[in-house]
Amino acid sequence: MTRVGIYFAAVQFLFVTCWTVYVIYLPQLAAQAGIEKKWVIYILMADQAIFTLMDFSIGVAADRVSRTLGRLGSLLVVLTAISCVAFLLLPLAAPAGPPLLFLALIAIWAMTSSALRAPPMMMLGKYVPTPKLPWVSTLTLLGMGIAGASAPYLTVSLRGVDPRLPFALSSIALIAAVSAMLWAEKHLAAAAVAPLAESTSAKPVKKPVNADVVLFFGAVALLGLGFQAHFALNSAPFYLRFAKPAELDTLMPVFWVGFNLLIFPACRANQRFGGTVVMAAGAVLGAFASALAAAAPSLEFLLATQFLAGGAWAAVLMSAMTAAIAIGHVGREGAATGGLFALLAIATFTRMALVAAQLNKDPAVGAMLVWLPGVAWVAAGLLLAWLALRSRAMAST
Repeated sequence: MTRVGIYFAAVQFLFVTCWTVYVIYLPQLAAQAGIEKKWVIYILMADQAIFTLMDFSIGVAADRVSRTLGRLGSLLVVLTAISCVAFLLLPLAAPAGPPLLFLALIAIWAMTSSALRAPPMMMLGKYVPTPKLPWVSTLTLLGMGIAGASAPYLTVSLRGVDPRLPFALSSIALIAAVSAMLWAEKHLAAAAVAPLAESTSAKPVKKPVNADVVLFFGAVALLGLGFQAHFALNSAPFYLRFAKPAELDTLMPVFWVGFNLLIFPACRANQRFGGTVVMAAGAVLGAFASALAAAAPSLEFLLATQFLAGGAWAAVLMSAMTAAIAIGHVGREGAATGGLFALLAIATFTRMALVAAQLNKDPAVGAMLVWLPGVAWVAAGLLLAWLALRSRAMAST
């Protein structure tokens, strides 16, 4: 299972790196295609809207394909190949073709790249035994965390580089990695033959959308909103109280360093106490770290709080993955994880919409944003704690 987890981590690292390369070069490519700079933020918002729709849709489709064909890897390879071709063509179409062609390629890339979000998690939920699921999820998310930590350095290193080179290299690397998805699925299936035979002996039963499930995903929405406000909106202004703008490239990754290091003890806690409990604890810890960051008296203190906030987000995200898979088990893992990713995309869309409207520059809104992560995370933590207590009470009766 560890080898497969490392493989999925590599896939997620390359996927997030492709997104980073895209964001770095989008203003330049849009200008070459004749699109004004002011429209770039709206293109990124459209990407998130597509992710929202496609994450859930492809998650549901993955469940159906898995039930009818028994294998999902070949579909992921095909969709990723289409995604990589569209991605590879972006720097070629921008200066040569009309704006509509450029935008069409972006849409195709966004729609097909969703295949690497929910479906791999669905695959893990289908084959990985429940006790090992937090560990494999941890390794998978580690790839995202490493990509997040390296994003500022990638931005610096790609300055002045012809976009065709990083687009080509990242596309080729991603499709090469995803080509091994068939091996990963075969390996997982072989390791889970006995438990899979037991779990699929009966047809999947549709689970009702009950109040607990709705409240869980409501908590996920609050957590995603808090993350966007803390990291994407508040972190840079917090650092600029003590550092120069040129130093942000080395300071911003501290959050992701905390994510990558503290996700391992969070995994152990998940295995012992369960996903909902650790999500609740991570949410409260994140709220505490965010509040301390807002009132940090020095750069050193701020760095410590950002490290802690990153670890709290790791606990939240990893536990959310395992909890969503448990909600969808058996037969609806893709829909559940797709819903999770869709809510995170909505949170990103909301943050971008706020920036597009320049509300974050309004002093009154800015003062509210400082405390928004703490309020959102505490509310989510209390909600999750109530769900965990309710679940234990029902299990004991």
